[in-house]
Parts: sequence; C-alpha cells; structure tokens
Amino acid sequence: MTFEAPGDARVFDVLSIGRVGVDLYPLQDGVGLEEVETFGKYLGGSAGNVAVAAARFGYAVALISRVGADPFGRFVRAALDELEVGTAYLGTDPELPTPVTFCEIFPPDDFPLYFYRFPMAPDLRIEEREIPRVAVARSRLFWSTLTGLSAEPSRTAHRSAWTLRGRAPLTVIDLDYREQFWTDESEATLAAEEALQACTVAIGNLEECRIAVGEKDADRAARALLDRGVDLAIVKQGPRGVLAMTAEERVESLPYRVPVLNGLGAGDAFGGAICHGLLQGWDLRRMLDFAGAAGAYVAARRECATAMPTEDQVLELQRTAPQRVGSGQEVIG
Repeated sequence: MTFEAPGDARVFDVLSIGRVGVDLYPLQDGVGLEEVETFGKYLGGSAGNVAVAAARFGYAVALISRVGADPFGRFVRAALDELEVGTAYLGTDPELPTPVTFCEIFPPDDFPLYFYRFPMAPDLRIEEREIPRVAVARSRLFWSTLTGLSAEPSRTAHRSAWTLRGRAPLTVIDLDYREQFWTDESEATLAAEEALQACTVAIGNLEECRIAVGEKDADRAARALLDRGVDLAIVKQGPRGVLAMTAEERVESLPYRVPVLNGLGAGDAFGGAICHGLLQGWDLRRMLDFAGAAGAYVAARRECATAMPTEDQVLELQRTAPQRVGSGQEVIG
C-alpha cells in the first residue's frame, strides 16, 4: 500500500476518490455479449474517469482508490500514469481482484452494464488511514461518489475525508447510483442524506435524484438538494438537457446533437467539465453548455477514459454541433 508520508503538504486542483477498474467493451455493436467475439480493453470506473477528464483540462489531479495485485491492476496504474492522474494514493489490495466491467452497445440509447466486483471491489476496501489528510483538506476540489458509501470500510473513509474538508467550497458528491452495489435502495437514500450534508455541490440524473431526495421532477429535485444543504444542485435530464440551481439562480442547458456510439462515460466527461467550470469560476450558463458538449463528445466514441476531450475539442464541438432537443440522439450524461 502507498500512504502519504508524514508532513507531506502536496495538494491538487482535483482530488477524486472511488471506483476505478477495467472496461471490456465489445467491438461489435448491436449484439449481446453471448455473440461478441472481440473486446477492447480500456481504463474505466466513475471516479477514475472524472479524474482523467479533469487532467485533460490541464489540472493537477490525483485519485484515491485501490486495485488488485494482478495484471489488470498494473494496467490501471499504468493507464492513470500515462493520462497524468497521480497514483500516489492508489493502493494495491493483496486479496481482491481488480474490477472488470462489460457492456453491450445498442446505439443510440441502450448500453447495459455488467459489473464483476466479486466478492468485493478493492475500491470499497479503502481504509480511513489511507486518506491523505493534507491533500483532502486543502485540494481545490474534492470529488466523491455515492457508491463509496455502499460498503465498509470505504464508508468510514469517506466520512473521514468529508470531516477533513469541513464543507469547504467545491466539495462535490456525484450521486452515481448503481442498484447492483446496494442491498436496498433505502440504504442508498440514507447514504445520500449524509453525503449531501457534507458536500457543497451535488450532481445526479433524475433517477439518482429520486433515490437521494425522493423527487424525479427536475425543479423539485434541485430544490430538495439545496434544502439538504448543498450550494449548487445539478440535475441531468437526459435528452431534455441539464438544470443547475442555486439559492439565487436557475439555469437550463439544452443537449448537443451527436451520433451516439456509446453513451457510457458521457456523464463522467460531463463531471470532469463541471470541475473545470467550477475551478475557473465560470457562470452557470457557460459551465453547463461546456459540460454538455464534453459529454456529447464522449458519447460519440466507444471508450470512456481515453476519449475524454481537451478544452479545444469541446469548444470545437460547441462550434459545430447543433444544441437542441431531439429524439434520442442527444446525450447529457
């Protein structure tokens, strides 16, 4: 395991904690896994993807997580290093295998996921002692996901990190709800209540908002998130775009129209772009439009992490792609 040395005062622009692993995506579209003959191997996992997305915008980024002591773990570490995400806080679990995720690709809007995280994923074995205290407390933006609260000891590690943050600005919770990781959705609701009290920014789609605050209408969900304590609520509405709300402001952004190849990873690209906008101090309109374009950019590509765009690539898509509501070819996360 790698831990922060005593007195280490390194901080980051973006520090992410949570899920990382290997994505095995079919190279044939429109068929079930039982018929797929070849796969592509990619870096994956929500927290890892967001870290890569932020690094693509030029930020100093690191990831707190674990991988297995296996070839896939070595692949993940090497890929993060190559994509300029710091791995000083990426531990190696001596017992558990690196998670693998398969998907099926049925464009434009059906991408079933199959998680192989048994008996438990290494990222859910992050311990409180592995939390780098200085980095968590002082990094400019701290990104976590609801999945990190689905099991111990990761749950306690997240609580420790939020205590260190003390609700500092840009403490972000991605409501990232995956039914497979919870025994009952009521447990996820309780976890979300705790997370929202500790964080200042919340991001989730309509189903994740339903789990977190019991609301599936975008405006009511955003207000409920604000009522739980966050300063900024961002609600992704699929083909209807995205809504952002603060106590003083409400902004909606329409999605960009792209030929969707694989919608997986679009939400993480969106999240990395939100990190960029928050760190740059952009207004809500500029930030949402930019993040929507980043999500659309990745939706038009097969892989997730290695498809994350640069700022110039996002701006080019904004310049060339129409931004309007349509019939399933527009994707926001």
